[in-house]
Amino acid sequence: MEVKNDAVKLSKSRFKRVCVFCGSSTGKRDCYRDAAIELAHELVARRLDLVYGGGSIGLMGLVSQAVHRGGREVIGIIPRTLMSKELTGETVGEVKPVADMHERKAEMARHSDCFIALPGGYGTLEELLEVITWAQLGIHDKPVGLLNVDGYYNYLLTFIDKAVDDGFIKPSQRGIIVSAPNAKELVQKLEEYVPVHDGVIAKALWEVEQQQPQPPVGFSATKMQTQIAL
Repeated sequence: MEVKNDAVKLSKSRFKRVCVFCGSSTGKRDCYRDAAIELAHELVARRLDLVYGGGSIGLMGLVSQAVHRGGREVIGIIPRTLMSKELTGETVGEVKPVADMHERKAEMARHSDCFIALPGGYGTLEELLEVITWAQLGIHDKPVGLLNVDGYYNYLLTFIDKAVDDGFIKPSQRGIIVSAPNAKELVQKLEEYVPVHDGVIAKALWEVEQQQPQPPVGFSATKMQTQIAL
């Protein structure tokens, strides 16, 4: 009877799709691979679909393949220039090629209801910090989670606390980042997350501005960010 009740409870998730940022490497420790598979199983158990960076290698490959085997939808978004590097061997679900890294992030955000970062390198951090910044500015109110596997992100969290202490991040905005050591606890925290609404840009205003014609710019990052339908 308890299993049935749990199934009913999990079916009522506030999310439909979860965006997972993670490395195109598996790292040197088994705990990172184990955490990726554990996260995939948690998403399947909660009937959640996956949006990710589109690669078939590293933690990206492990997460996507495990979610797909569990019967859930998988959407991979990858720049065309990276397809030969990050698409090797088995690919699963829908793979959407895009023009560049800026469009990749915009599309991943547009298709997702929340974000989770597994361990990764520069690319994972860049994706993570961008969606945190969007939340800080009030561009979106989607939860952002860190899967802090065996303390992998401890130093990042310490840095953020230092930025709060020294006045570069508002104390209220420290709560934008949700962290937990395992997938089950993290996803539950994301389900319970209450958005911070003291961003400098109102979400409604941002959406109105997106509908206005944008002047041409030399660098496509600004253009892409103004087109995001979050």
